[in-house]
Amino acid sequence: MSPAKIQLAMHGHTALLTIANPPANTWDRESLAALEQLIGQLNDDPNVYALVITGQGDKFFSAGADLKQFADGDRTAAREVAELFGRAFTALSQFRGVSIAAINGYAMGGGLECALACDIRIAEEQAQMALPEASVGLLPCAGGTQNLPWLVGEGWAKRMILCGERVSAQKAERIGLVEEVVPRGEALAFALQLAERVHAQSPSSVSRCKRLVMNARSAPHAEGWAAERDLFVELFDTRDQREGVNAFLEKRSAHWQNA
Repeated sequence: MSPAKIQLAMHGHTALLTIANPPANTWDRESLAALEQLIGQLNDDPNVYALVITGQGDKFFSAGADLKQFADGDRTAAREVAELFGRAFTALSQFRGVSIAAINGYAMGGGLECALACDIRIAEEQAQMALPEASVGLLPCAGGTQNLPWLVGEGWAKRMILCGERVSAQKAERIGLVEEVVPRGEALAFALQLAERVHAQSPSSVSRCKRLVMNARSAPHAEGWAAERDLFVELFDTRDQREGVNAFLEKRSAHWQNA
């Protein structure tokens, strides 16, 4: 059974995770631990190729951290929650398959950081996104200051983090924060449809391609080129490589084993 605050449902080879902590789908110790645990389980399941995460209801993807956790100014509690955020969203960013955020409403603070940890972001037209932590005496501690500049550039990252600027779905698409804007109520269906495309790809290839793309953020260019060649050869130890090439030559669909 899925933990109550993070609900799991399977759609073929796609795992659908729903943040279910009403009224605003906020993150707390329980939901963060549940997310980390569930992603570990999905990584261990060779039949899972993709992951879609969305919020319960039609107003919030996630409003971020439950600020009641920080009201007493306890440094030890703050460290504990920050570590939970870090572990949960690091696990999400390192999920071996393709992760897609279906942003069905407000994505604020830790809610936006959750989406930033995904590979692809689909936003509904009414969605609003922000990292407003500094307005309450905090700062983004779950990858926001690191992931946002990579997607939108330093200038827009500073506007959102330092000036507290909130962006609409349409502006988010223009600055590269999301990859697609869809009508109200259609983010989940679009994300699941996109995940279906992943099912046609070799999961063995996808996981290695994702590692290379992510490593490009920090590794020297020459190192990335060398890693491409190494992982290309490494695929020849997999059954998926032989299946993929032979399926193409035999003009049939491939049957992946993720092995």
